[in-house]
Amino acid sequence: MSAGPRRVLLAPVTATPTKALTPSHVKFLLWTDVMYRATTLLARATYRCSHTTYHPTEQTLGFWAYLDRTRGENDYEELTEAQIGELYVAYRAEGRPASAAGLRPYAEAVEQGWVHPVSRRVLQHWTVHYGRLGMHDPGLLAHQPPGLGLEEALDRLADLDLLVDLRSHGGPVHLDLTRYGLPLRQIIGPDGRPNYLACALRELLPLAPEYDEVVLLRDPELDPDYQLLHRVLALLGTRTHRFVIGRVPIDGAVRSARHGDWRGHDVPSLLAAVSEDADPSAVRLGLRLYFITVLGPGPEQSLRYDLLRQCVSRAQRLLANRGATVGDQAEALLARHRKDHLYVNPYRLTADLFGRRRPTPPDELLAQVYL
Repeated sequence: MSAGPRRVLLAPVTATPTKALTPSHVKFLLWTDVMYRATTLLARATYRCSHTTYHPTEQTLGFWAYLDRTRGENDYEELTEAQIGELYVAYRAEGRPASAAGLRPYAEAVEQGWVHPVSRRVLQHWTVHYGRLGMHDPGLLAHQPPGLGLEEALDRLADLDLLVDLRSHGGPVHLDLTRYGLPLRQIIGPDGRPNYLACALRELLPLAPEYDEVVLLRDPELDPDYQLLHRVLALLGTRTHRFVIGRVPIDGAVRSARHGDWRGHDVPSLLAAVSEDADPSAVRLGLRLYFITVLGPGPEQSLRYDLLRQCVSRAQRLLANRGATVGDQAEALLARHRKDHLYVNPYRLTADLFGRRRPTPPDELLAQVYL
């Protein structure tokens, strides 16, 4: 590894481009965005979010096959996220899994850079949302293939003695970390289809060793798989951290997007609820104040529009009183929220900078991290 600033890889779990973004997605994305933008001021940070890598999962390919079977060559360019989300809910409700043979042509096309028009349309919507929310776009519409093919990734795992491959007997492939006290985990089914963890290994096995530190951002439901991924990367000699961001309940319940929990709470709805009279910068800052400091890292608090509007109003007042950066103040403020890691913790940073009776943060931090 070359000398110079320390290198940090942020590797968040990706949302499948099959439906509208939920409040849980918005929270996760804003936390990741603040972590990335703050960390870049102290280190060489990379925000890796490749939808190409995870398209081959059944959740995405199955939806594509369902649409081609039920809608044929229909145009998706005029559909909103909500309308596409309703199609996704119908797909899940049908409960008819696609065969491996039926999905194979889709998987092969993905490797060549193809994306189904429905997911391309969703990613176009998301690109607009990222712009309105002031978030860094990690390449939503770019073809970003993983560094290893599936067989190459399996060979790497076999070299590490971490593989139980039963394909020659018509069985699945398992990731085997049992000697470290972790459960055996299937990563490829008997029909040859990879799951999310197999896709993540294709991406991170070659990529992680290039960095001084890797941060795996995920929600609590994925922690068992991310414990396994963490252990594999540690065996490669990569310093790795798991960072959990809890979901956002709606009326006290955390529901899945497959049941339509974005209805009435997608990004257009959130923005419509707060941006009628607010400056765009105040909306960006206010959403970060709410989803980071008010909701916090856990899933305890339900979505509340009254508190969201209060945060936007507070952001408006803060920005009206913004001042200039003094000396190295910004770097010092960031550095104290790193502890034993290279990345900047977005909750600790935001709670510290915007605590009650705190002076308005320096312009440099507002512009480069929050706006």
